[in-house]
Parts: sequence; C-alpha cells; structure tokens
Amino acid sequence: MLHPDAIAPKTRRHLSFDPLIRQIRLRAKQLPDTRNKSDCNYSMADAVMSAFALFALKDPSLLFFQERRNDENMKSLFRILNIPSDTQMRAILDPLEPDLLRPFFNDVFRQLQRGKALEPYIFHQGCYLVSMDGTGYFSSKKIHCESCLQKKNRKTGEITYHHQMLGAAVVHPDHKQVIPLAPEPIIKQDGDNKNDCERNAGKRLLQKIRDEHPNLKLIVVEDGLASNAPHIRLLKSLDMRFLLGAKPDDHEHLFAELSQAEGRVTTLRWTDATKKEEVQCEIRFAHDLPLNQSNADLLVNFLQYTERASDGSIRKRFSWVTDLTITPDNARHLVRGGRARWKIENETFNTLKNQDYHFEHNFGHGEQNLSVVFAMLMMLAFLVDQTQELCCPLFQAVHKKLVSRRSLWDHLRSHFRHCRVESMQQLHEAILYDLAKEMPIPSFASRCHARAP
Repeated sequence: MLHPDAIAPKTRRHLSFDPLIRQIRLRAKQLPDTRNKSDCNYSMADAVMSAFALFALKDPSLLFFQERRNDENMKSLFRILNIPSDTQMRAILDPLEPDLLRPFFNDVFRQLQRGKALEPYIFHQGCYLVSMDGTGYFSSKKIHCESCLQKKNRKTGEITYHHQMLGAAVVHPDHKQVIPLAPEPIIKQDGDNKNDCERNAGKRLLQKIRDEHPNLKLIVVEDGLASNAPHIRLLKSLDMRFLLGAKPDDHEHLFAELSQAEGRVTTLRWTDATKKEEVQCEIRFAHDLPLNQSNADLLVNFLQYTERASDGSIRKRFSWVTDLTITPDNARHLVRGGRARWKIENETFNTLKNQDYHFEHNFGHGEQNLSVVFAMLMMLAFLVDQTQELCCPLFQAVHKKLVSRRSLWDHLRSHFRHCRVESMQQLHEAILYDLAKEMPIPSFASRCHARAP
C-alpha cells in the first residue's frame, strides 16, 4: 500500500510495462511451432517470454536467470505458464526464424503512434529521422553456427566467427530516447567485407521497413558507406528521403564539382559562444551536384558544417548529401539532423553494451538462429524500456530517484527477488516509495510455529 499522502504517478494507457507485456504475450502465442506436440512440455510462447524476461531483468547470464525459474513473480509479471530450463529454452528458440519477431516491434511502435508519443519526433516537413548502422555482438574462434560471418587471418589462417546486425531507430536531436525498429541480421551470404555485408543487409531492412510502415514519412540518416548511387536509388524507389555522410576521399568527383560551383554555394557563418571557448561555425551548401562521374544523372544537394578554433584550425567537419532542399533558414536544423546519426551508436548500441544489457555476452549460440533470436529479443526489451522512459510517468519517477539505469536495474532485480508483486506497476511503486523497507521480516521462530502441525 502507498502512504496515505502519496499520489502515484499515473501511467499512460497501453504505454507502460504491463499492457505492453500483454501485447507481447498475445503476439508470442501466434508464433508457429513445428515440434511434435506430444514432446512439447513448454510452449513456444513461454520460451519467448522467458527469454524476454531474461533481458528485461538484465540478468548477466542464463545461470542467474535459472535461479529465479520457480519465482512466482516470473509468471505474474511476464505472463508465463511454464518456465523452461536454460537448455530447453535454447532448444525451442534455436529453429525460430528471426523475421517472425519483427511484428513484436511493430506492435509497440503502433501503440506509440496511437498514443501520439511519436509526434515530438517529427523532425522536418512531417518526416521522422531514422538512423541506421551496423554493429557486432558476438565473436569466437571456436563457437559458430550456419549464419556466422567468418574472418580469416591472412598470416595464420585462423578463422574468427562473429555475428553482426544492422540496427535502425527513430531518433531526434532534441530527445535522448530512441525508438528502435526491428534490426536486420547480417549473415554469411551478405559478403566477405564490411561494405557488402551492410549494403546487402540494408537493402533487406529498408524494404521491410517500408512494407511494415507504408505511409511513414522518413528521412534516413547514415554514414558515408551509404552515399553511393545504388543505395540512393533504392531510397528514392522506397519514397524515403535521405541525409547521408560524404567524405572527400570517397567522393572526389563530388567535391571537385563543389569547388567549381562557387557561384552556386551559399555560406553561413556565426560564432558559438556557448562552448568553453568561442568557436567559429560555418555551413556551406549547394544544390544539384552530380554524385559521381559514373552517375552524372544522379543529382544531390550538398551540406557541410565546419567548426574552427580561435586560431583558425579546424576542430570538426561533417559533410552530407541529401535530397532535401537546403535554405539559410533550415541549414542549421538539417545539420543537427545529420549529426543525430550518432544516436544509433551512442544511445542504442553503446547503451546495450555498457549499461547492463550485456549485449556482447554469449547467452547461447545454437546451431541455427539462437544467437540472432536472443539479440532481437534483447533489442525488444530495450524498446520497451525506451517506451517507458518516454511515456510512463511512474517509470520516469523511479528512474529520476535512482539516477542511473544500472541502479534502476539493480533495484528492480532486488525487489523482484524479495517482494511478491502482481504487476510491474506494483514493483515500481515499491521502489519509488521504499515500501520494502516498511515490511517486517518474520522471525524464524514464528515461521516454524506457523508450520507446526
């Protein structure tokens, strides 16, 4: 019970943990299960929810998770009927096709849309920024599966097996929360080098995003790897706008054309005194430049931002190609959009790797899809956390009280272990109002007396 004078923050309908878990459970029940029914002691839905619970609680390994296998809170909060062992969970999830998990992300995204939680993320002309980038999350010289990428040491011939994925998230320069979309695994068939791997995975991911969100207006922000003609033509065919990094070494013809078009280049300069030292800022932009010599018909707009120290030396310089019309009024705004690309790295991948999600831990590799399935379920748990950070006042109050995510996850696991709760809302209220400290610890004698016949 709450203190008489305490008023619990209200949660937004459908956008707090408990209703989101109900939706995830409903979707899990729709997953196909090709196993022999007579051999199924645990359902596919229970295996998926158990793995999701592992990542929602930020357990560092399956061993830690197994210690709470018989905890009634597991069944109450995560709507699990029977919790499989770690071995059983791996066996059930290994053959699951990763694409079958994409609707889980879309369900949460639709709730964000219905709750108008995405409206503050509209960036430019009704469009959302979607940042895309690849990352690795597994590497081993011994453990591997059918989908593992392989890297051979040229000197020793030793093979390193690894997994990568291409992530995408709705971002905004004014908001620290990101809205991850379902990622795309980068698989062995994608190629032998980084460029081919990410480009081929990008083709699949962009098509899936458009199929799943046919009416969503998007501006795709990516690094310089994406600013090539085939990728830009793909974005145009999918009705997606773009803001892509461009480097002089990779776009010699483009920068040469820029230097010859000085009469068409607009330059903006100002002094930024908000930093520790005054910084001289400059934006240059031009329209309708050929991307490269072999694709002279593909015209792009060019945008460049430079920061110089007081002595004139360049501190930062970023360049982009885009199909957005650049004006003196929106140039600084578009620069902020281009630099928001880093949120897929900083607010997404770095959070998963460094803030107790244990993204790079091998929870189980399997022989088919287990490693990818675990990575996608971890990303789904991250999406639910980001949704709570954005939309759930109760979660926000708990987070504010405990300051760091690590402290929040630590309190969450402790209360989960020691308190009997029926919902995550109850658990969050117990943390927020220190209710566990008011619970008397029953004496050993009284417990023995209660058990006596």
